[in-house]
Amino acid sequence: MCRNIRPLNNFEPPATDDEVHAAALQYVRKIAGTTKPSAANQEAFDAAVDEIAHISRHLIDALVTTAPPKNREAEAAKARARAQVRYGASA
Repeated sequence: MCRNIRPLNNFEPPATDDEVHAAALQYVRKIAGTTKPSAANQEAFDAAVDEIAHISRHLIDALVTTAPPKNREAEAAKARARAQVRYGASA
């Protein structure tokens, strides 16, 4: 599950709220140990996702760097190349 959480800082264009929410959802799924909470836990699960997304957005907005912004397409191409080396030609 956590492999799906991608770095969100220092990209041009900046991370969207949907990307931040997706990362928060993956994080909560990981620490909760479930991808789908029971009905009894749904409210707590959703609240945790919302709070983590909110604080993650604050963190991303507050971080400062002198590095030039990364290009999403270039980073995705690098990730595909690493996957091909790691998993072979079928990746």
